[in-house]
Amino acid sequence: MNKVWFVTGASRGIGFEVAKAALASGDKVVATARKSAALAASLGGDERNLLALELEVGDKDAVRRAVAAAVGRFGRIDVLVNNAGYGQLGLFEECDEARVRRQFEVNVFGLFDVTRAVLPQMRRQRSGVIFNLSSTAGVRGLLGGSLYCASKFAVEGFSESLALEVAQFGIRVVIVRPGPFRTDFLDPSSVDYGDQRIEDYARSSAGVRAEMGGRNHQQAGDPAKLGAALVELAGRRDAPLRFAAGSNALGVVADKIAQLGSELEAWRPLSASTDGDY
Repeated sequence: MNKVWFVTGASRGIGFEVAKAALASGDKVVATARKSAALAASLGGDERNLLALELEVGDKDAVRRAVAAAVGRFGRIDVLVNNAGYGQLGLFEECDEARVRRQFEVNVFGLFDVTRAVLPQMRRQRSGVIFNLSSTAGVRGLLGGSLYCASKFAVEGFSESLALEVAQFGIRVVIVRPGPFRTDFLDPSSVDYGDQRIEDYARSSAGVRAEMGGRNHQQAGDPAKLGAALVELAGRRDAPLRFAAGSNALGVVADKIAQLGSELEAWRPLSASTDGDY
C-alpha cells in the first residue's frame, strides 16, 4: 500500500529531498513550508499525489488546520517527517533571550505541536512512522552551538520516550542524526549567530563564524541520498530508533560511545560509592 507522508520544512534541503523521494516512490506527500507558493512546481509531482501547504510550525492553529487538510485530502497520515528547524549558532552569552526562545519554539515546541496534531490519526490507524530530525549536535556539544545543541538534545530525549509511549499502537519513532549535509543550513538566509558582542569572547566568536562559514555548501552529505534512505526506512519494520546519516555522523556517534564508556569506567568506584547503606 502506498503511504501518505507529512513533511515539514519541505521547501529546500533535506525536507525537499525527502518529499521528492517519497513522490518518486509512488507515495502521496503533504509538503509544508513557510512559503509554499512555488513548492508544488519545484517538487514536480503528480498533483493527485501532492498537497503543498503553507505552514509555520510555531503556529498551533495552522498546524491543526494543515493536519486536518492532509487527512481530508488523503484520508490518513502514515509517515510524519519533523524536519522544520534552523540553527541558532553563536556563543550562549552573545545570544539574547528572544533568540533562545525562538530556537526552542521552532526546533522543539514546533516539533511537539506537529506530533501532537498527527498522533490521534496514527492511533486511529494503529500504525505510523515518525521521523524526528535531530543532528550530530544532539549527540555531542559544539563550541558555538550551545542553543542549537540544547534543542536537538531535547528532541532526542523526547523521541526516545515517545517511542515507548506509542509502540503499543503500532507507531514507530526514528531519530535521524545527520552529520554535515550540503543544504542551506549554514547559509546567511538560514543560520543566526546572535548580535550581542562581548569582548572576552571576541576570538572564539570570530573563530566559530569563520569555521562555520567556510563549511557552507561544502558539506559531504547528499540530501537526495538521505531522502532515499528515509523512504527505505519507512518501509522497514526493523528500522532503528536512532539512525546516523553519513560517515561523519557514524564517527561522531562512535566517538561519543567510546567517551561515555571511558568516563564511566574511570569514575566507577566514586559513582558506586554514592549508594546508601540501607
